[in-house]
Amino acid sequence: MSSGLRLLLAASAGLSVASIYYSQPMLGVMGAALGASDTAVGLVPTLTQLGYALGILLLTPLGDRFDRRRIIVVKAVLLSVALLLGGLAPDIRLLLMVSFAVGLTATLAQDIVPAAATLAPERERGKVVGTVMTGLLLGILLSRVISGGVAEHFGWRAMYVAAAASVALVGVAAWRGLPRFQPTSTLSYGALLGSLAGLWNRHGALRRAALAQGLLSVGFSAFWSTLAVMLHGAPFHLGSAAAGAFGLAGAAGAFGAPVAGRLADRFGPEVVTRLGAGLTVLSFASMFASPWLEPHTRLWLIAASAIGFDLGAQMTLVAHQTIVFGIDPAARSRLNAVLFVWMFIGMSIGSASGSFVLARWGWMAVTLLATASALAALLVRLVPGARLAR
Repeated sequence: MSSGLRLLLAASAGLSVASIYYSQPMLGVMGAALGASDTAVGLVPTLTQLGYALGILLLTPLGDRFDRRRIIVVKAVLLSVALLLGGLAPDIRLLLMVSFAVGLTATLAQDIVPAAATLAPERERGKVVGTVMTGLLLGILLSRVISGGVAEHFGWRAMYVAAAASVALVGVAAWRGLPRFQPTSTLSYGALLGSLAGLWNRHGALRRAALAQGLLSVGFSAFWSTLAVMLHGAPFHLGSAAAGAFGLAGAAGAFGAPVAGRLADRFGPEVVTRLGAGLTVLSFASMFASPWLEPHTRLWLIAASAIGFDLGAQMTLVAHQTIVFGIDPAARSRLNAVLFVWMFIGMSIGSASGSFVLARWGWMAVTLLATASALAALLVRLVPGARLAR
């Protein structure tokens, strides 16, 4: 693969998946502008993530049946339209519907990752997937920084319009820069979806990867979906730009994705999954020290924790994808779909439960939720594979 093609794939994955997360630092200003309650506006990221999970389940398997380049371009057009409608939404009801559509069509990022795995030489698959995942993960994390700043200076609607333009550029670049992909399956759409259950039943490695990544995603989403609300209140009283700036701390961890890919190529992905999950547990657990720190020091602790758990979660994800893409080359889109359906179900659970836990019991309860879910993921990776294969 040329470096230009890797850059195209990484940038396209990042810009498309960022669409799911732009809303998170803007929830406070969006709710005020639309006259929506905290509960109602909190459904924006939840519906987006549910739409993403459903889109992965229903749309991503098509990558094994049709030319992936065409699928990427069509989804880019639809996502761009959905984002533009979000920027024009006059009330919370339309915004919620648009949020679901954004999640559904942003799954083009999950067509790009199997495309990278298909184009990569087998001996470098972990490295290439890691590079593309760096772009995707930077899109997730920097989206919060960008949207927080844009919302504060130009308004939240401007962010949606700018996002629509960026995704339109992804569609043009993909049409001009990607090769055509030969389909690897002739199954009908119904049979293609039905085969997901068969893949799940046959491959214990897939079940193990999906369960562990889903558990990590609960804590990841609980943290990021509640951070802006927590920082907005006492003792910090920080705005959307400050909340988004914490994405810079998390983005530092994204650069570990290529390293994780190289480690998986050299030592095996199983080792990397355990290292990543363990680092995530330690990073979340470190925030239990917050009540004994001054507010300024607490902010530094939260930033350091964000670097650690983002790096850990991303290392684990790259290793899991290396495992999954090696199971059956003819079913990579479907295998990736199963993995990411579980991941985004975990994110949806984390977003909803994080908001509930924060409102009822406070930030330390969110920390407990995140730590417990990461610990459960580590235990899944430590259980011998043969036991879960049964």
